[in-house]
Amino acid sequence: MPIKFGTDGWRGVIARDFTFENLKKVALAHCEVLRRKGFNKVFVGYDNRFMSENFAREVATVFYAEGFKVNLSPKAVTTPLVSWAVKYKGFDNGVMITASHNPAIYNGYKIKENFGGAATPEFIQEVESLIGKVDPSKEPLYDEGSLSEEDFTEEYISAVRGQVNIDLFKEREITVVHDPMYGSSIGYLAKALQNTKVSVAQIHAYRDALFGGRAPEPVEKNAQALKEKVKALGAFCGIMNDGDGDRVALVDEKGEFVNSQLVYALLMLHLLENKNKRGAVVKTVSTTYLADRIAKEFSVPLIETPVGFKHINRVILEREDVIFGGEESGGYGFPHFTPERDGLLSALYLLEMFLLKDKTPSEVIKELFNRFGEAYYRRIDLPVEPKEKEKLKELIKNPPTTFAGRKVHKVNTIDGLKLIFENDAWLLIRPSGTEPLLRIYCEAPSVEEREEILSQAVELFSE
Repeated sequence: MPIKFGTDGWRGVIARDFTFENLKKVALAHCEVLRRKGFNKVFVGYDNRFMSENFAREVATVFYAEGFKVNLSPKAVTTPLVSWAVKYKGFDNGVMITASHNPAIYNGYKIKENFGGAATPEFIQEVESLIGKVDPSKEPLYDEGSLSEEDFTEEYISAVRGQVNIDLFKEREITVVHDPMYGSSIGYLAKALQNTKVSVAQIHAYRDALFGGRAPEPVEKNAQALKEKVKALGAFCGIMNDGDGDRVALVDEKGEFVNSQLVYALLMLHLLENKNKRGAVVKTVSTTYLADRIAKEFSVPLIETPVGFKHINRVILEREDVIFGGEESGGYGFPHFTPERDGLLSALYLLEMFLLKDKTPSEVIKELFNRFGEAYYRRIDLPVEPKEKEKLKELIKNPPTTFAGRKVHKVNTIDGLKLIFENDAWLLIRPSGTEPLLRIYCEAPSVEEREEILSQAVELFSE
């Protein structure tokens, strides 16, 4: 079975697809692409997954044997740290051994380019085309490879901390609960908030390669323990990061999960209003209409892309004026820092916003709704037969003019079928690229309207 990279890296089941043999093939292909470009400095990081440190050492050894100058992280790190190190510490490329939020049986190989973000599709294609075709060099390309193990954790956390007004965090005593989901961001938030009045209580803050029996994905179904801990401690809020620390989720002071669409809107508003950033904002087609309303108020361009951060990344690389990009899955990037999703920086920006306003998370969300309108979002992953995916193709060709008793104001087909109604409510139906599922997304000004539209959509594909 050929080794293929997906939306962000190559992922495979450990011992079946993700083996030392296949890993070596990928690393040798990666070496060859870098060699052709005249690059020779590589940073290798890894997460808390099963055998990640062993896989990372294998990759580092391959690069070293090929004559590259390699820095292997001496401990588990987050993906954003690898991207930051590549951008700011003089590396030509980075490798992160992680399968991000996938279940524990997976591991993976992410490539970071010298601009400090995920490798472009063109770069990935070059690597893929050489997998299994590169033999280890008889003689190293360079005079002598080197293998060092420098730890950049402190420096990275300090750099993230430098993005916020840390004095704000010294004014009010609050408790924040951090759930790193047994992943590589353990201790990051606590370290970033050292010597402030914010105390961080951690849960799931030790390595468990099985992630407590669930995928380390920061979504509501995995947030029960965090919600309970916030309530039990009377905490100010809860922060969740996924297995490799590039995504974030928020729980408010009442122990209620705040959906990722609202987190997007809060971060966007904070950058524009409080951080005085100006420039283009990027969102995927599955992201909140609040973004459009905020962009209009601040007269900034809003660019919409298909689902997947790689599409956001492309816009960031094409335009120098992008200040923020994010998506419905909880990944938010700040190009002035790195063109990469960063769960720690996202968390600090959220806390900075709440402290600046001297309001609780739920009060800030209420203020957001009062100003830009209410927005209620939900996604359903609907298991379907192949014929139902065909039905969607027909709908894309001939979209309805009315749906669920509402007039369709606009149709968007850049990724699946998106119906936008006259009050900005929208429905998006798109097929999963990897599973027999249709993803059905809906956002509306009321919960009732959202549920009406969703139930009609589910009915349409359940006949």
